[in-house]
Amino acid sequence: MSGLRYVYAVCRPFGTPLPAQLTGVAGVPPKQLVHGDLVAVVGQVPEEDFAEGPLRAHLEDLDWLGATARAHQNVIDALTGVTSPLPLRLATVFLDDSGVRSMLEERADTFRRTLGRLDGRVEWGVKVYSEPTEAPDSKDTSGKAASSPGRAAGSGRDYLRQRRNQRKESEEKWERAEEFSRRLHESLSGYAEDTRIHAPQNSALSRAPGRNILNAAYLVPRTESEAFVELVDRTKDDAPGLRVELTGPWAAYSFSGEDA
Repeated sequence: MSGLRYVYAVCRPFGTPLPAQLTGVAGVPPKQLVHGDLVAVVGQVPEEDFAEGPLRAHLEDLDWLGATARAHQNVIDALTGVTSPLPLRLATVFLDDSGVRSMLEERADTFRRTLGRLDGRVEWGVKVYSEPTEAPDSKDTSGKAASSPGRAAGSGRDYLRQRRNQRKESEEKWERAEEFSRRLHESLSGYAEDTRIHAPQNSALSRAPGRNILNAAYLVPRTESEAFVELVDRTKDDAPGLRVELTGPWAAYSFSGEDA
């Protein structure tokens, strides 16, 4: 194999073949590089794109970065279907096979401990959003426009009362949403061996409608995954005005100890 070595993940040896049509970064099918009781899943990538200088420039190109990330994730998803991989950071590159083997040797104890903890487990993601509400208009509490000069004083009082009511309703809605999220997290944690609470997503960046209240990851045994998914599905209609989103199963990025 010529070219540089792109490393997707480290895992235990596995016998189930990956899909024959699977390709990864640079359109190259991934291969197993076995080193003792560890396997690095690698692919050949061109030096003109992945040597240190060109790679640094490419990482500033969002289109290139997005395409590379999708190809990387395709391989990780395929691995998750046949084993419990330890995914490595995007664009982890070595000069040759000996560099990959040296990395496996130097970090072997850490890899073995982490793989033992992840074996037979997958990551599920759960997000709870408060659905967006319509912005308040200029109507009074009766629903009529408050623009008549003769009613200016009354409409001013009505407006302030309306704003107080809206603020109170908003606070109560947020409290209900937080309580729902807390109870949901506690219930889901019963199926998980580990959990991570991530910072709420910024809607301007994620483009997801509504305000993100819960953004959590759960390390769940494969044997418990069906019950975990059923519990999420049962709760989706329990709280009007809230939206529950489930993603996965994923490789255990949040629990790998690697910088994903």
